[in-house]
Amino acid sequence: MSNKQELGKLKKNLDDLKTDILKLNDEIEEKDQEINQMNQKITEKDQKIDDYYSQLQRLQADFENYKKRSEKDLKDYIRYANENLILKIIETYEDLRRALKSEESCDLREGVEIIYKKMKDILEGEGLKEIPCEGEKFDPFKHEALMIENNENYDNGVIIEELGKGYTLDSKVIKYSKVKVCKKKVN
Repeated sequence: MSNKQELGKLKKNLDDLKTDILKLNDEIEEKDQEINQMNQKITEKDQKIDDYYSQLQRLQADFENYKKRSEKDLKDYIRYANENLILKIIETYEDLRRALKSEESCDLREGVEIIYKKMKDILEGEGLKEIPCEGEKFDPFKHEALMIENNENYDNGVIIEELGKGYTLDSKVIKYSKVKVCKKKVN
């Protein structure tokens, strides 16, 4: 093999290497572009994550503020829930004080009766009702049996005597009637 042939072979190898290098450079550029695109997508995703995180923090702060405000509103509501009822009772309370200042027992009696009627009207207006008892059948959802008695004048399970008044507020029992119930002895 001559120098010329060797030189031609080397030149061909060099051209092949140049071509391979150019191909590799093209591939590297494509990979760089892909990496840049991936980095851009990652940056966009990171930005979205940061935005979501900021939004989550704001929502959490808003929720905490809402909770605190709701608790305060509930406390205020509970604290002032009876305000209207108290305003209605104040006038009756003042009437009672005036009646107690009266020196004549006849006036005192009339004053207390008027106050009792006013108070009863206010409470009934708010939905308070007395639970009927005497002669009624015993109902454990309305009555509390404190005593039992064998009484020939009443049927078994009928209330003989009311020992303490019971009340409902609308349909809810708020104070059970305390009663004496007839219970027949079995022979």
